[in-house]
Amino acid sequence: MQRLTTCGIDVGSSAIKVVILDDDADRGAELRATHLERIRRRAPQAVLAAALRSALATAKVDEGDLAYIASTGDGDVAEGVRTGHFYGMTCHARGGLFLEPRARSVLDVGALWARAIVIDPRARVLASRMTSQCAAGTGQFIENIARYLGVRLDEVGALAMTAARPEPVSGICAVLAETDVINMVSRGISTAEILRGIHESVAIRLVKLLRAAKGGTPVMVTGGLAGNAGLMATLRERLNDSGAETEVLTHPLSAHAGAIGAALWGAFRRRKLAAGSTLTPTALGAAPLTVGG
Repeated sequence: MQRLTTCGIDVGSSAIKVVILDDDADRGAELRATHLERIRRRAPQAVLAAALRSALATAKVDEGDLAYIASTGDGDVAEGVRTGHFYGMTCHARGGLFLEPRARSVLDVGALWARAIVIDPRARVLASRMTSQCAAGTGQFIENIARYLGVRLDEVGALAMTAARPEPVSGICAVLAETDVINMVSRGISTAEILRGIHESVAIRLVKLLRAAKGGTPVMVTGGLAGNAGLMATLRERLNDSGAETEVLTHPLSAHAGAIGAALWGAFRRRKLAAGSTLTPTALGAAPLTVGG
């Protein structure tokens, strides 16, 4: 089987992730480059261009040598660059399984929402659940609280775990929870206890999401919050409160899972197109209205 070099682009609300990989349908795929570029109020198209240049340089590949450029997330940003666009859920399913072949559930926790995805050993999506529009279970929520408390985002998880007990907050609404935090500060509650309470609140919402989807174990966590060790520890505790043993896994490249999945789907689709497949874009995990050649 011909080896294909493809690119995956995951456009999120706070960062753009780009990966380049070599895919051999018989022997699997091998990552050649990963790059994460935070948007930081810059034009997303310029951020994408910089991230793509960096990934290509690391992989020592010219853009013209790529067999397929696949996007996921906010596809409009990649318009004019991508070959085709794929659904975020199917990309995180494929990318999560690539990072952890034992995974039977993927919990994608991004900046604006979270979703639980139940998968089979081939990364087919069997069931899913997604948070509502409320941001109380997301990275943006934790970032807002961290900013108010004056704590660096990469420090919130470790600081939360130093608290002896969590200070309870609203687990239902982000706005009410932020009001809770303002009241806590005025009452002299320590920053660590507030953050521990915030992590408890988010973990409880994620557990409800997984249980609603009937997610199996192991659970592979993808998205930016997978790197929050405090949240992952709290999630493991709450998932196993009932005595059930649920294995929660992360990977150093968890934040890149969507881009990895997109690159894998791109290789798959390129081969189907070359073979003259009659499969519909949806069957291939692609968004039907935006798939290119």
